[in-house]
Amino acid sequence: DTEALTRSGHPLPAATRQATSSADAVLVAGDAAPALEGLRAALDLGARVTRVLDDTGEATTFAPLHDGAVDWTLDRAFATARNRAGRLTSVGVSGDWTARIDRDADRHPGVEVEHVALPEALHRLTAGSTGVLVAEGVLGDALAEAPRLGGRRRLVASAYLSPTGPSLFGPAQGTASDLAGHGVADPSPMLLATALLLSEGLRRVAAGEALEESLTAALQASRRPSDAAGPGVSATTREFVDAVLGLLRSARRDTEFALGVGP
Repeated sequence: DTEALTRSGHPLPAATRQATSSADAVLVAGDAAPALEGLRAALDLGARVTRVLDDTGEATTFAPLHDGAVDWTLDRAFATARNRAGRLTSVGVSGDWTARIDRDADRHPGVEVEHVALPEALHRLTAGSTGVLVAEGVLGDALAEAPRLGGRRRLVASAYLSPTGPSLFGPAQGTASDLAGHGVADPSPMLLATALLLSEGLRRVAAGEALEESLTAALQASRRPSDAAGPGVSATTREFVDAVLGLLRSARRDTEFALGVGP
């Protein structure tokens, strides 16, 4: 925003709007920048997605942004649930929502559906991993905020998906500004956002899963920058990213790579 204001006098200049509208997906540095409101308004967005990763596992929440995107959002949620663990947790308050989920479940064999109330869903999200959830209407806002609570260190990435154009992705927490330029900022949230972009934005599910698995392995090995793990950690930003990249080959699960055909 600061750079754009300096050069053009506007946090979201026309050239940036044009570039984002023609992109396949848009990755930003954080979900709190003032210019993002204008960017979201310029894109045809249908669903909000939040991805959470911590030492208990992972969770992904989906919520439609308007009534016209409900069916499309449900299809995306069922597809992600099928790719991950074959389970989808529905969070709603109306009988129409429950009936809609159950009807869609018949079109998505192999996915087991569970219905829970919002308090139970919030408890699960603040306590640990929950798999894939889909929420009715404004309940999605509550689910999106829940992973930021609970007191444990967790990575959170957010996305706004579009059924017709580029989707928007970014980490839900930024790196402290006083660390910028010193080579010790934590790249983990941005790497998780990139994995989400690959999986949900470009539909490169295998690539997204490989990056997330490599990130998880690197975190478990405690090769994290200082602001991610506290005192005594030796990895710089570049060393940590190099560790993640070094793990990608073993994390790949697509057939071409397994057969030695891929790069």
